[in-house]
Amino acid sequence: MNLTFQKFLVSFITKNGSKRILKESENGINIQYKTLKYLLKKAEFTSFGKEYNFNKIKTYNDFKISIPVRNYEEFFPYINRIRNGEHNVLWPQKIKWFAKSSGTTNNISKYIPVSKDALYDCHFKAGKDMISIYNNNFPSKNIYNGKGIMLGGSINTANQKDYIDGDLSAILIHKFPFWVNKHRVPDIETSLMQNWELKLEKIVNQSIKENITNLTGVPSWMLILLKKVLEVSKKKNILEVWPNLEVYFHGGVNFEPYREQFNTMIPSTSMNYLEGYNASEGFFAVQDKNPSEGMLLLINHGIFYEFFEVNKLNNSEKNIINIEDVQLDINYAIIITTNSGLWRYMIGDVIKFISINPYRIKIVGRTKSFINTFGEELMVHNTDKAILETCKKLGCQIIEYTVAPIYISTKSGGHQWFIEFGKKPENLTDFINVLDKNLRSINSDYAAKRFKNLILKKPEIICLENNEFYIWLKNNNRLGGQIKIPRLNNDRMIAEEILSIHRSFQQND
Repeated sequence: MNLTFQKFLVSFITKNGSKRILKESENGINIQYKTLKYLLKKAEFTSFGKEYNFNKIKTYNDFKISIPVRNYEEFFPYINRIRNGEHNVLWPQKIKWFAKSSGTTNNISKYIPVSKDALYDCHFKAGKDMISIYNNNFPSKNIYNGKGIMLGGSINTANQKDYIDGDLSAILIHKFPFWVNKHRVPDIETSLMQNWELKLEKIVNQSIKENITNLTGVPSWMLILLKKVLEVSKKKNILEVWPNLEVYFHGGVNFEPYREQFNTMIPSTSMNYLEGYNASEGFFAVQDKNPSEGMLLLINHGIFYEFFEVNKLNNSEKNIINIEDVQLDINYAIIITTNSGLWRYMIGDVIKFISINPYRIKIVGRTKSFINTFGEELMVHNTDKAILETCKKLGCQIIEYTVAPIYISTKSGGHQWFIEFGKKPENLTDFINVLDKNLRSINSDYAAKRFKNLILKKPEIICLENNEFYIWLKNNNRLGGQIKIPRLNNDRMIAEEILSIHRSFQQND
């Protein structure tokens, strides 16, 4: 495709997207009520719509009273009906795709229906908006001079069903328009491969001689790819391989613990990082400012949002609110109603609003990803911030970490941290002390439980040096571009599995 025509095409497709979504966010309440009305009307004659009398729902309060909040397990009977060939169950379109989510906080695979409406009016629309925002923020840049690497998952075409299962990223790649796939690496066949290690090798071989200008993917897996590129190319940093690399579109996990590693591998002050908040269930928010001031909630992308405070998770539904009543700096669990037929579905993420009109959010954790074994109420954004500040002070880097409770007696215990360092601290005791101090400063509940070591002892740290996280993922069939290491756990199941791998290396030394 002629470069001039390509730039015109992209400019035409993404024109005014940045201004539009900001304006929509400033008019969020009206748009959200219109979205709810549209969703109810469109699904009125589905099985679910008839079961819950959508035709009688006239107000938001009617909606709350009529339809219960559900998690995946409670939605599964409806989803299973669709997978068994029944149509018009949750949404009045034939469901051709199911986004497979391995689940961050458990080992149960989830199959999230993806309708044509969701694919085009949510995921693709938000993707174009993200490009539009980048163009608006960096008008002098030009990612279209080269190609991009989108590091995604795989699809399963061997199920002999009337639908396709796969990671959302793979479904998107499978359905991308020609002009996107033409300027993307690797080829579609490689992108959709299930064998992650072979896929990684092929991506490196296909991309290493290309003019790569942009990257997209989960930070932990992107780092693995970049390290492989350096290993094969024998270069010192990524800019020696791809000198025109200018932007990394990332999401899936908090980027801050990985930022220093990316800065080391891509040593350029002009390198840009743009965050998106997307999941199998929908594309929810994008970073619209640089430097980041949270992410702008996507108000007009076929999703109706509801929220309730995390500390009221077990309370009555009267505590559930919509966007009209949200407040700043409160940890909210998200409930979504989508144009794929997920009705009042709890996705498990926890966010807080840092701005209202326009609505900007920050992700602070998962409803199931926290540690509260001893009443410390520690969430992922606490541990991410604490370990980041510790690394900055002591000049070290982490690659991955996970935390689990450890029981010292019937009344006391502590936290066992499994950390893979990119650059180890000179003194591990100093690291433990600084980490503990930062945790106490960040989280008052943790500080209270640490008082005089009565309930919580100092953190215990186990350094992983033999790719134990990677081996754990491989042992659990969780290799792939969308899979993430669970950060915090209230039990020791994952900890014991990683500990077993770690001890096997120690025995062989």
